[in-house]
This record gives sequence, C-alpha cells and structure tokens, in this order.
Amino acid sequence: MKYMFIMRSTHEALEASKKMPFEEIINRMGAYNESMMKAGVMVGGEGLADVSEGSAFVVDFSEEPPVVTDGPYGETHELFNGFWLVQVSSKEEAKEWASRCPLGPGSKLEVRRVQEAEDFAEFADNEYIQKEEGWRQELGQP
Repeated sequence: MKYMFIMRSTHEALEASKKMPFEEIINRMGAYNESMMKAGVMVGGEGLADVSEGSAFVVDFSEEPPVVTDGPYGETHELFNGFWLVQVSSKEEAKEWASRCPLGPGSKLEVRRVQEAEDFAEFADNEYIQKEEGWRQELGQP
C-alpha cells in the first residue's frame, strides 16, 4: 500500500521553526528520510518552496477557460509544505512512520492512502487503466 504524508503548518509552527537553527531542521528531516530509505519504505518526497517567493499559483476550474491566479489559496493552515510517498504493508505501519516525523508544535501530517490499480478493478478493461501500469514502469515506480 502506498500512502502520502502531507506536511501542514500553522502560524505557531512557522514561528517555532524560526527559533531553531535551519541546519538542525535539515539534519532532523535528513535523518528521518534516511531511516525510511534504509527500511525500504520511502518511494519519494519533496519539500515545497515557500509561497512568499512568488512561485505559487492556483488554477480554478470553476469557469471556462480555467482562471489562473498568482499566490496560494486560503490560510496558512490550508497550505502544505512538502510530502513523502511511502510503500508500506498496512495502515498501521503508515501510522508508525508518520508518527516518527520530526515535526514540531503546530505542525500536522495528513496521511492519505494512494489509490492503486485494484481500486479500479471494475474498469480493468479501460484503455487508460491498462496503460497506467506501463506508464508506472516507464517512470520507475512500483
């Protein structure tokens, strides 16, 4: 089973992170990532650039054509700062790994199961469901 860990912060978490040397944050996250790599559960993960740098935008599909707006959507607690993708044997194992994440007060880790081919068994004869397995292999994904 694959799970995505989605890192979310509040104003409290952002303020707390300013009180810690950035290198310590890097070292804590690095050690966490390394432990997941050594255990063979980490499939991928990335930190996201801060929205203050101006690289964020939202595509709203409420209209035709879709409207593109600069900046993030919503409040700080609605934004996410990074993610991990893990391959584990159970929901319980996902909970274990998520609980080890070195996030501080005010941070939250949303954990969501990633849908897999079995979730679409009733559409097994669909052209794109059939192509997806090949695409995953091309991308080097399990």
